[in-house]
Amino acid sequence: MTKRLPLRIRIGYGFGDLPGNLFFTMMGFYLLNYLTDTVLLGPALAGTAIMVGRIWDAITDPAVGYLSDHTYTRFGRRRPYMLVGAVTLGFSMAALFWPPPGDSVGSIFWYIVIVYCVVNTAYTLHNIPYGAWSPEITQDYHERTTLNAFRNLFAVTGTLVGAGLILPLISAMGGGVRGWQGMGAVVGLFMLVTGLIPVLLVPEKKHVRGAHHPPQLLTMLKDYLGAMRNRPYLLILIPWSLNIAGINIIQASLIYYFTYIYRSPDAFVIALGGMLLVCMLSIPFWVAVSRRIGKKYSYITGMGFFAAMILLFFIGAPHMDVRFAYIVMALAGIGFGTQYVMPFAIVADVTDVDFAASGVRREGVFFGMFTFWSKIGQAIGIWLVGLMLELVGFVQPEIAGVAPLQSEQTITGIRWLVGPVPVLFFLGGIVILWFYPISKARFDAVMREIQELD
Repeated sequence: MTKRLPLRIRIGYGFGDLPGNLFFTMMGFYLLNYLTDTVLLGPALAGTAIMVGRIWDAITDPAVGYLSDHTYTRFGRRRPYMLVGAVTLGFSMAALFWPPPGDSVGSIFWYIVIVYCVVNTAYTLHNIPYGAWSPEITQDYHERTTLNAFRNLFAVTGTLVGAGLILPLISAMGGGVRGWQGMGAVVGLFMLVTGLIPVLLVPEKKHVRGAHHPPQLLTMLKDYLGAMRNRPYLLILIPWSLNIAGINIIQASLIYYFTYIYRSPDAFVIALGGMLLVCMLSIPFWVAVSRRIGKKYSYITGMGFFAAMILLFFIGAPHMDVRFAYIVMALAGIGFGTQYVMPFAIVADVTDVDFAASGVRREGVFFGMFTFWSKIGQAIGIWLVGLMLELVGFVQPEIAGVAPLQSEQTITGIRWLVGPVPVLFFLGGIVILWFYPISKARFDAVMREIQELD
């Protein structure tokens, strides 16, 4: 129960979150801007296309989680799905940036919606079984935090690649529409290769088919309803969803801030890279903090600090040059680091509490529902950005990549999207998370119960 995992397992498992977070970063920071400023869809229509894809993504998460819980092959329960997901993700990511030629807004809109749904399905096939796998790899309280720290070091690496290399890669590929197409092909191949690494390097525990029941729709619905009645689970699920919504509002809005307020998209890459680099370096710090004050209070502290930095940016940025943005965003990375570690480590603990009470392993159900609501939060966050840009009179480029001047009303709207609007989501999450009940002592008691069951 307390055996340390080999370094090969930690690294191999960690690699699995690299393509997922590269995907998450690209979609969060760049997709809306790509649709409005390169494909030239209206902001509300672009936000709607992304929202539809995210809602579809959310719907498929619980189904894939449940199916992976009830799949038994000689390769394991999780790895077959991850294999199919990695390959499909690679090819569909390239296709996303090749919309059909022509001026028909309707055909472009539906192409983006359909391909984006395929991309999200591939992401789900890889990411849900991957997340559900971690409680099976180790059942030690602190080793799980360490495993998730390795996972999230690679996650932040994927985020850094997505944040720092996407725009330079587009420029290297010739810029404009051709640049986006070339970037999509390169990134798709990278996602395919890195997504296969945990499938090849991490062995999966064998499960005996006769000890389990085949998947049934009614049973699946009962399992998910049971998860939603689990109070500790709700007290991490709701804050996570609110935090993700707030983060997606900031992600989708920052490039507009640097493009139309600072008039420097290149500065966006520097500021974002600095924030995410500090975020990655802060992950071991948050692991150490959680050992002293617990996972809940680490999560609360980190997101509270992140929210404070967002408010500082909102208040101070209009009176400072871009160097102020570099400093504040780097500091914000300290708080943002906890978002990469604590939520998944906390949910792994909740799955054990559920197992001790029910006698049934349902990791896929809990992680599937976890990502379902996070993607609902993402859908709402990005849709709100598109809608607000439309409402404040955002002026689209007449030529792809050439940023027009915006009105004072539009500038104010963009500032609020990188300020009080997301902070309200963060504060709501912090208040709810305060009531989460599973401490280290409670977890140890649950693990003793599980040992007795075994």
